[in-house]
This record gives sequence, structure tokens and C-alpha cells, in this order.
Amino acid sequence: MAYLSAISRRLCRNYPSPFHRLLQLIHFHIPDSPSQAFHRTLLLPSLSARRFSAPPFFSQKLDHPLRGRFRNHHPDETRSSQFFELVKRAARSPSEEEAITALEEVEIQADPDLVNSAIWVLRDDWKQSFLAFKWGEKWGSVDGSSCNLMIWVLGNHKKFGTAWCLIREFLGSLIDARQAMLIMIDRYAYANEASKAIKTFHMMEKFRLTPDREAFHALLDSLCKYGNIEEAEEFMLVNKKLFPLETESFNIILNGWCNVSVDVFEAKRIWREMSKCCIVPDSASYTHMISCFSKTGNLFDSLRLYDEMKKRNWVPSLEVYNSLAYVLTRENCFSEALKILEKVKEVGLQPDSTSYNSLIRPLCEAGKLDEARDVLTMMMEERIGPTTETYHSFIQGAGFERGFELLKQMSKDGLGPSEATFVIMLNKSFESEQPDYALKTWEVMKRYDVSPDSEHYSVLIQGLATCGQLTQAREFYDEMISRGFIAHPKIKLLLKEPEVDSIEEARQQVVRQKKKGKIFHHKKGSMMRLKSHKKQPREDASFE
Repeated sequence: MAYLSAISRRLCRNYPSPFHRLLQLIHFHIPDSPSQAFHRTLLLPSLSARRFSAPPFFSQKLDHPLRGRFRNHHPDETRSSQFFELVKRAARSPSEEEAITALEEVEIQADPDLVNSAIWVLRDDWKQSFLAFKWGEKWGSVDGSSCNLMIWVLGNHKKFGTAWCLIREFLGSLIDARQAMLIMIDRYAYANEASKAIKTFHMMEKFRLTPDREAFHALLDSLCKYGNIEEAEEFMLVNKKLFPLETESFNIILNGWCNVSVDVFEAKRIWREMSKCCIVPDSASYTHMISCFSKTGNLFDSLRLYDEMKKRNWVPSLEVYNSLAYVLTRENCFSEALKILEKVKEVGLQPDSTSYNSLIRPLCEAGKLDEARDVLTMMMEERIGPTTETYHSFIQGAGFERGFELLKQMSKDGLGPSEATFVIMLNKSFESEQPDYALKTWEVMKRYDVSPDSEHYSVLIQGLATCGQLTQAREFYDEMISRGFIAHPKIKLLLKEPEVDSIEEARQQVVRQKKKGKIFHHKKGSMMRLKSHKKQPREDASFE
């Protein structure tokens, strides 16, 4: 997506970030550039499952690329900061005309870079972003990049009607129809509106566009990465006459089951379906399956597929070795996991931060903090610094007070803490049935200028309600609604006046589910099914 890459490069010039080593998170996939809005989920083992998770499709402050990378560092910082603040004040005007007039009172030279930067910086409030866009339009300072970015922001806030009006207004002049359709498809999928994403794909013909295989794959990918995997699979099969089944299409579906929902049963089914359709798995297919088995602690099948992959002359990638390192460490084969790092070097690859984090994460999950620190030392000796994921792993395994200390170190290293960091801490507090630490985390979050979003509120409210603190839960619920967030219907049910012993019954039910290994997984766009994965017996592994 060259046009979105251009936006990214321009924003990078306007907002240079000193922290280029920032790693994308596991549970909270944060793309580095708008172009990655169409890229697949990273093939990394996930952190431990979360009991209290917000349904992302009810969030109004939605996920976006480049989050947190661009603070106010415009080459003309004073000029841009004044303009951003002016837009915020003008957005409170009763009408658009009055708002535009207010912007004209300050003499600021309009240019596309300033307009694009304003749209991006103000993206959490679509009205402010749209006001900056309209101001730029009046002065002839919007271009195709401005339109594409504005459509993306409107889609984030489910303002699809306004987005379509924008497309119709600038179609043929500033907006490329194909690019606009792909953005709308992606945003519909993000908003859990799979049917409308598919309808937009079919609408391409009305814009005299041919829905080609590239657009077909973009649709499948958008549906899968936001959790609408069943819809994507059905669409692929229904359209097999127009788009014959091939490896890449199956890989997109396989990636969804393996790395988005992490559903081994469905992943195996797709693997068998590929064989029935005479579709030959390629390197990516094996990479997805090994990643899935790794995440669920299935050491035997991870190694089996690794051997099969080599026999079929597919060269394992670094992602494959990272997955093996993770599952070996998780299944108490730490010495063999260390041999993976040596194996990586032997085959001409270089271990990266993800490789070391694949060892650190399961060690921290198992409470083996001393071994995790040893791996961190090895990592530093290789001149690879800790990443956000590294800190998240240690926060997950450390005590609560130590976790707060790690936040300070994260801040010093320029690696956060981020919104995702505090979701992890809130979940950890409620999993340990320590609501007081959750409330402390909420206060600490404000010190780091992290504004709570829908997910933070949902985790806190669900946790407090489950722990029996309904009064506080209702107070945070009211605050959540007053800030314009939409609450999931299940949250409303939790806040109803409980019947006798209902709180204790709910708590016992959570304990029973935890013992059975049945945890709610919330993915973008859909609620994943409850599933229990039995651990595979540990197998002797050797990479000699």
C-alpha cells in the first residue's frame, strides 16, 4: 500500500521518534505505519490469557497505527502545537462555519504536512480531525494522503456515512477509488461489520474497478485479523469459481485460526482441508501451524512439523525458531531452547529481541525470574536492548510493587508505559483477586499521561464487579459512559443488583473455569469460543 507508506514517511519526517526499537506488542497489535493496517498479525506466542478483557469493537478510542510513536516534535513545534490547540477549541463551536471562522482568526499558513499532522494528532476525536481537514480543504492544502487518512480516522469511529460522503466528494480528483475501497473494507472489518466489508468488496464494480485477487486477499486478511475468520473462510469457499483456491488464500485463513484466535482444532481442520483440495502447504503454512502449536504448549507437534518442514525442503525462518524456543522453554526444556539460539546463528540468521523475549516470557510466566534475568543479560551482551514486550513479561511475573518500579524504568528507557501495559497490570490484579492494586494501577496510569480507554474501563468494571465491589464498579461505569464510551451489554448485566449469594456463585464459577483452563479470549471483531487445550506430554528434543 504505497499511498499509506507515503503518509507514514511524511509523518516520520514531521515527528521523528528516538525509539525505533519499539516492538509491536503481542496481545495488542500496534502497527508501525498505516500501511500495516493491511498486514497480518505477527507470528508470536501470546502472553498469558486474560480473564477480564474489553470487547474492542465497543471501543470509541480505537486501535490505530503509529500509536505512541509521534509526540509533538514537528520541525516548527510552536506553530503546529498552536494550531492543534486552536482546532481543539474551535471544535467546540456550534457550527462548522463558526469553527472554520475561528481558525481563520489566527494567521497560520496552511500546507498539506500541517493538515496531515493535525488529522493524525487529533485522531482520537474525529470531529477535531475533520475540522482540520475542512480547514485545509478551504485553503487548498489537502491531497490524496489527507483524504485517505481522514477516511481511516472516520472509519475508526464508525462514521462510515461521513466517510462515504467524503469519497463521493473527492472521487476522481484527490481520492483513488481502489485505495478508498480497501480502507473502507479494513475499517468495516475492524468495526465487526463483516457483511458490510464484503458488500464494499462487491461495490468495487460500481466504481468501475475489478475486484482482483489482491483485493480479494486484502478482504480475507482484514476479516481474519479482526476475528471474523469464519466469515472469511466462507467467503473464500463461496467464491472459489471466481478466485480458485490456492495456498495464499488458505494461508490467510490458517493465520487467523493460528495467530488470531489460536484455535488448534480449527487450524488442524484447515490443514486437512488444504490436503483435500490438493493445496500444497508452503513455508508460511508450516510457520503458522508451528506458531499455533507453540502457543498452546504442544511441543511434540511443533517439533514434528519442524522436521516435516525440513524434509520438504522448506527453509525455517527466524519466526519458526522463535516459536520453538518459546515452546521448549514453556515445557521445561530450557537447555534445548538455548540450543535454538545457537542453531539460529549456525544457519546464518541472527537472533533478535523477539528471539530472546521468546525465552523470557515463558520463564516469567512460570515465575523463574532468575533465569529470565540471565537471558536478559545474554540479550544485552549481544547489544540488543530490552523492548516493551520484555518489560511486559517481567511485569507479568514480578510482584505488584516491583511491577510499579518497572514502570519507572520503562519510562526512563523511553519504552512506555503504554495503554497495553496497564491493561496487563489490571488483569493481573484481578486474576490475583487484588482489586486494591487495580485501583492503585488506575491512579498510577494518570501519572504517566495514559488516558484510560474503553478496554481499561471494561477490565476495571468487570473485575470490581466480580470481586463484589459493585458500588465502585458502578461509579467507574458512569464515568465511562460520560466520556462517550459504549459499554458491552454483559457489563450492564454484571452491575445489576445481585440476588442472594450471586456474587459468591459468580466467583466460584470463575474459579471453576480457571481450573478447567477455560478462559475468555477477546479478539477484535468477535468473541472467541471457550476452549480448553490439554498440555502435550513433554518430549525429548535435540537439535544436534
